[in-house]
This record gives sequence, structure tokens and C-alpha cells, in this order.
Amino acid sequence: MKISVFGVNHKTADVDVRERLAFNGPKLEEGLLKIKSITGINEAVILSTCNRVEIYTNSKAASNAHETVKNFLSDYQSIEREKLDKSLYAHENSNAIKHIFRVASSLDSMVVGEPQILGQLKDAFDFALSKKTTGVLINKLMKKAISVAKRIRTETRIAENAVSISFSAVELAKKIFTDLSTKTVVLLGAGEMAELAAKHLVKSGVKEVLIANRTYDRGCELAKEFNGRPIKFENLIEELVNTDIVICSTGASSYVITKSQIQKVMKERRQQPVFLIDISVPRNIDPEINEIDNVYLYDIDDLQGVVDTNMLGRKKEAEKAEMIIDEEVDKFLKWQSSLDAVPTIIALREKADAIKNDEILKIFNKIPELGTKEREAIECLASSILNKLIHPPTAALKEDCEDREVLIATIKKLYELN
Repeated sequence: MKISVFGVNHKTADVDVRERLAFNGPKLEEGLLKIKSITGINEAVILSTCNRVEIYTNSKAASNAHETVKNFLSDYQSIEREKLDKSLYAHENSNAIKHIFRVASSLDSMVVGEPQILGQLKDAFDFALSKKTTGVLINKLMKKAISVAKRIRTETRIAENAVSISFSAVELAKKIFTDLSTKTVVLLGAGEMAELAAKHLVKSGVKEVLIANRTYDRGCELAKEFNGRPIKFENLIEELVNTDIVICSTGASSYVITKSQIQKVMKERRQQPVFLIDISVPRNIDPEINEIDNVYLYDIDDLQGVVDTNMLGRKKEAEKAEMIIDEEVDKFLKWQSSLDAVPTIIALREKADAIKNDEILKIFNKIPELGTKEREAIECLASSILNKLIHPPTAALKEDCEDREVLIATIKKLYELN
């Protein structure tokens, strides 16, 4: 039984190749069942995301599986073999196990530590389970990959600290105000950055999200999406009096919030602190605002510095994670190796049971007058003796040892097992 990984990701293939290889909609089920039906492939899982397409298999011979899966991908996804050869990677056995653990733990992701990949892997595994394309080995592998990812998140800080500008902005807000549940936020602009910031803010439990956009209808759309309140751009300054956090990401070419406006706002809000984040380029909030007491203004360079520092921190945590993965790969390989002894353990038990049953039957035939209690006592005694006799060889077969193959052969010879 050989575990293999075949795939492409954001590092080996451009988006055109990844799109052509993607298993979306009905293609996922059809492709999965086709792979599983290939002679020699015992189990299969397909992981298909925007950044990677990977096929995990358990096959009788990994080298054969490599060619088989490559041919399947080329034919089924109508992609030139030459293009596929340039992009496709293949890992076998311990390397395959390590790769899957790294994928689950997001060490192989574009953004190390991002949590989405673990959910995507769980979904891929659940789908394969529902289509019955997995068995003992891949089931154990997938469950182990998920537990390894959880262990890494628990024992390292790989998922902590923001590594996106929008998330970093929200994290800064948390540091300044600690509790966001009593704070009102104004988002200036309704583009992608504002949308991402809104998602993080809502998740962080802010009291209210107000959205001001030059195009009022677009502001209304975004406000509806996050259960927020749209406001007219011309009413912005008066709304700031009751606002604690401002995140600005408009496409304006000049300042939309000036120092004099904020000075006026601060008087009306009686110097209560206000936190402004300007992630626009060019900047839309006058940097001189930072000179006003109790006003905290950060621009995109400030946030990028935070992101860079956090990315460096994640890289250090990734080194700890790699050590955990090596440790877990060893454990899995030992478990996988123990599977080789299972047929011998089953054969030993079956032979012992057959001998026991034959001998008990002989006694019962010789002494037919035995009552129910006596028969049960004899059966119990025979089972007890049998279990004690086969326990040592069974335990030895289950143990982790380097000479497992020799042990299996010896026990087969001693007990005349086929």
C-alpha cells in the first residue's frame, strides 16, 4: 500500500493551468469516482481550491499510480501532457504524508498560517467519504492531517497576528480600544479593502458599522451585507462626532478628512479618543491630524510594517511547526508499518480458534451428558488458555520494530499459517 500525492499549486502552475485542472461542481464527483475505478488505485481524495489541485491516493504501486493519474488528468481535463509535466509534482510515501500534513497546517499556503485550507481539506475528505472512495489508510491519514494542523495551531503561534492590511487595521483597533463591542466604526469607501475590513470588524463584534461611499447605492449594498448603516458622504463629518474608528479606503485623489475638520469633531466629542486608519493610496486623511491629542492615525505604510513583522513571526513559528510535522510523520509511518502484520494476526487468531473449537467439540462428543454450566466452563477455560498462548506473538507483531518482516515470516512458519 503506497500513499501518493499528485498536484499543482500556486508555486508550480499559473492560474490558467490551475483553472483547467480544477474539479468544480459535478466534475468533482465524476473525477473522483473515475480515479477510484482505475485498476491499482484503492483509495482517492481530490482537493481542489483556487491555489491548488491535488489528488491523494492509496495504490498498490506508487510508480504505476504516478503515470496512471497523470494520464487521467491529461485526458479528463483536456490539458496537454507537456504543460502538465512542467507543473505537476508527485510525492510518495513519507514525502507524500509530510506534504499532506504541511498542506493541512497551511505551511504550503501562499499565506502561511491562513486557516481556510484546513476547512477545504476537511470538505474534500468529507466528500470522498460520502462517495466511499476512501478506506482505512486514507481515512487515518486525513484524520491525522487534521489533528496535526490543530496541534500546530495549539502549540505554535503560526496563526496569530494579522498578515493582511485589512486584518492588521482591525487588530490595531483592538489594541487601542480592547473592547470593540461598544465602538462605532465608519468605513469610508466600499471597495475590496473596505469589504474585508468590514468582515473582520463584524467578526470582532463592533457595536455598529456605518458605510460612507461616493456612490450611495454601493454603500447601501455593502451596509446591507454586513447589517450596517449607509450614510451620505456629505454627512460624514457630523457622523464622526459619535464614531470611534474610521477606516478609509476611497479612490479620491486628495484628503477627504482634514485637520480642521477633526479638530472640530474632537471638541464636540469632548476629546474622546478616535482611531483613524488610512489605507488609501494616495492618502485620503491629512497626516497632520496625528498632531491632535487623542487622535491616532495610521497609514498603509504603518500597517505594512506591522504585516511584515507578523509575517516574520509566522516564519519563525513555521520552523517549530516543521519539527512537529516530522515527529507526526514518524508516528504515522510506524502505524502504517504495523498494518503489514494485521493479516498475520488475523490468521493466527483464526487458526487458534479453529483448534480450540475442534478440541471442545471432541470433548463434548465424548461426554454428551455434560450440562450447560459444564460446557460453558470448558469453553471459558479453553478461550482463556488460547488467549494467553497467542498474546505474546500478537503483541510482538503489533510492536514497532525494525525486523517486522522477519518476525511475520517466523510466526507464519512456526504456526504454519498460509
